[in-house]
Amino acid sequence: MKTLILDGSHANDALSRRVVASLEASLNKRAWDAQTIVLREQKIGNCAGDFFCWVKSPGVCNTDDDNRIIAEQIIQSDLVIYLTPVTFGGYSSALKRMVDHQIQNIAPFFKSIHGETHHQARYDRYPNILVVGWMDEPDAQTEVIFRHLVQRMSINMNSKTTVTGLVTGQPSDSDLTSQAESWLDAIAHASSSPVPALPYPTFSSTVAAPIKRAVLLVGSPRTKKSTSASLGEYLFEQLNQRGVEIQTFHIYTILNSPAKMDKLFAELDSADLVVLAFPLYVDTLPAPVITLLERIAIHRKTNPTSARFAAIANCGFPEAHHTDNALAICAEFARQNGLGWLGGLALGAGEGIVHGTPLRDLGGRAIPIKKSLELAAESLLQGKPIPQSARNLLARPIIPAWLYKVMGGFGWNQAAKKFGAEKKIRATPYQKDSN
Repeated sequence: MKTLILDGSHANDALSRRVVASLEASLNKRAWDAQTIVLREQKIGNCAGDFFCWVKSPGVCNTDDDNRIIAEQIIQSDLVIYLTPVTFGGYSSALKRMVDHQIQNIAPFFKSIHGETHHQARYDRYPNILVVGWMDEPDAQTEVIFRHLVQRMSINMNSKTTVTGLVTGQPSDSDLTSQAESWLDAIAHASSSPVPALPYPTFSSTVAAPIKRAVLLVGSPRTKKSTSASLGEYLFEQLNQRGVEIQTFHIYTILNSPAKMDKLFAELDSADLVVLAFPLYVDTLPAPVITLLERIAIHRKTNPTSARFAAIANCGFPEAHHTDNALAICAEFARQNGLGWLGGLALGAGEGIVHGTPLRDLGGRAIPIKKSLELAAESLLQGKPIPQSARNLLARPIIPAWLYKVMGGFGWNQAAKKFGAEKKIRATPYQKDSN
């Protein structure tokens, strides 16, 4: 069995080296051909969110770096093992950066799975998946979120067998070996791990207090011209009109600037409310957003404040509940870092209506979106959780799923036609016998 290990650990993670060693020994014992790639040592840029891998160079990322090589190796493997420290219930930024690039291995067109909209497969065959995460200590809530995320990824990555492994504390080498054997046994017997139901995150018990200063974090590579920015900015316009001092940061533009990061931390230290607005990338937060949350977590260890935290997610599927796991991770980030969680909003298929246009410039079709954000602003202003009425209103389907699929298919074909790629849109460049 050809096996690819993608090590998404951070530098100086001693446990990751032990996990890799145990897995490699168990794979060698079974005579399964294995290769290990340490992702942080590869040149992998962030997914640009331009969908060129679907409409310009179908099946191949527009960014020519190591992500293309790894994407090809994934398709040509029988088993892919993802390794990661469990990060707020999700993947590390190092692992997620490569996971984001896996959209080149699926097609843009849509299909239904158990009543949900998902993307069609590009290839006839996909590898099985083993995801191994590790935590300092057991945490039932974090574990549920992590297991749920793995299952969501397996659906979109067309995996037939998916196994989730969790390591807690500092197990002995013999215990790690035993765990590795059990995970690989499950793969060999096509025994996927059970998936627990994902509970809605509970709100913070912090006493409500009026908001005076608020910071908006926009987590889209399209920055100011993104749907995330449009949603977040309209909410903040409502807060500002009610006397709240506001500040906006675009995550993709600040991560590589120490000066901008210092300014962000200073603003966060004085903020009463922080709101994260982001697009869904392969079932959860985009890698750069996770990077920022990792840095904020480190900063808050020496600079704790009593700020509140909320989030707005938007996804390309018509069903807004695809964002449930991402919002659960946001809530878990708040819980682990002493921030009061005030809830999340989710928009499905909003790109077709908003597409980066300021909501104030849109007509009647944006009325429910604006009303939801206005209701949210009224509660957040008082430091209270986002009301259920606002969540329900934004999550209400904008377009029937069947019509969305038809219109979406037409749209992808038209986009590919602009690049002269309409006849190649279902190309399989990483298939061994592909021309």
